[in-house]
Amino acid sequence: MKIIIAPDSFKESLTAQQVAKIINKGFQSVFKDATIINVPMADGGEGTVQSLVDATSGKLINVNVSGPLQEKVEAFFGLLGDGETAVIEMASASGLHLVPPALRNPFITTTIGTGELIKRALELGAKKIIIGIGGSATNDGGAGMAHALGVKFRNKNGEEFFPFAHLLREIECIDTTFMDERLKNTLIEVACDVTNPLTGVNGATFVYGPQKGATENQIRILDQNLKHYGEKISQYLMRDVATIPGSGAAGGLGAGLMAFLDAKVTKGIDVVINLTKLEEKVKDADLVITGEGQINEQTPFGKTPVGVAKLAKKYNVPVIAIAGSYVKGYDKVYECGIDAVFSSVPTAMTLQEVFENAEEHLLETSINVARLWSLANNN
Repeated sequence: MKIIIAPDSFKESLTAQQVAKIINKGFQSVFKDATIINVPMADGGEGTVQSLVDATSGKLINVNVSGPLQEKVEAFFGLLGDGETAVIEMASASGLHLVPPALRNPFITTTIGTGELIKRALELGAKKIIIGIGGSATNDGGAGMAHALGVKFRNKNGEEFFPFAHLLREIECIDTTFMDERLKNTLIEVACDVTNPLTGVNGATFVYGPQKGATENQIRILDQNLKHYGEKISQYLMRDVATIPGSGAAGGLGAGLMAFLDAKVTKGIDVVINLTKLEEKVKDADLVITGEGQINEQTPFGKTPVGVAKLAKKYNVPVIAIAGSYVKGYDKVYECGIDAVFSSVPTAMTLQEVFENAEEHLLETSINVARLWSLANNN
């Protein structure tokens, strides 16, 4: 019997690597002669770098960069096993978790650190850079990122200035003359499941601004600033990116990457499936186990369990999902290739207790699911 274990992380408790290892242990205790292969997954967000580094025998690179408030932070990216592909999680340099709640202010947070990560990847010889753009603290349209890579923003007096989000309306000229030349020979791919446009009621600011600390008045100003920014990009770069799905991701970083780096947008889970060679492993499997921290009505929209299940169904392989929990709307995943869903939480308990006992509970659930699968196969 061949079993593939391809889960995402259980956020705030277990990494995807830990989840896969625990489930493997549970199944191995029941299926002692089975071939059980771990393929820790991610969907382009947190954990993507580690999963792809592990899958390709690559390495993690730690880099000191400018954080969202321009303070120095230790960020990281992955250099994959081919030595030419870098994977960046923008949140490691420009993420919301780096800004204490009392200091969250998207007027002044910047993506400059993400640009510095890209620059470091270029210095190490990357020919392809994959950028996951979830969890941002920013709303600057990727202007800070562009600044780090040599783009100059000038006002009506011809003066260069730093493109904070609240100053984007001052842009009169965008000068790409001094952009890093290495970018011309580098393929940029954005791992993103968000389809929001740059501006408007469904855009970057109105949808995600409040969680980044934007007040009602700031939201109005920031949205107008991004509209002006998009118009200047169209004028100077001849690229109309503002309405492209995903341009509003990460406070408009999606638009900046498309405009300045000619990035193409791909679903995060598809990027990970491709680089981990999951399809090759799944096609002759007898069972696939996947999962994530919580399965809910949003899981069908680009999340790992459904991405894995759709691939498995291509080869008629049964799929079981083990989650930390499942809530109302979880049954939508049954229409997407998942055959059964199990929760690892055995009884009512506090969230703290859930986190503290996550490993033990997941192992117990994995053993029970394995025993059930054994019973089904013996009959």
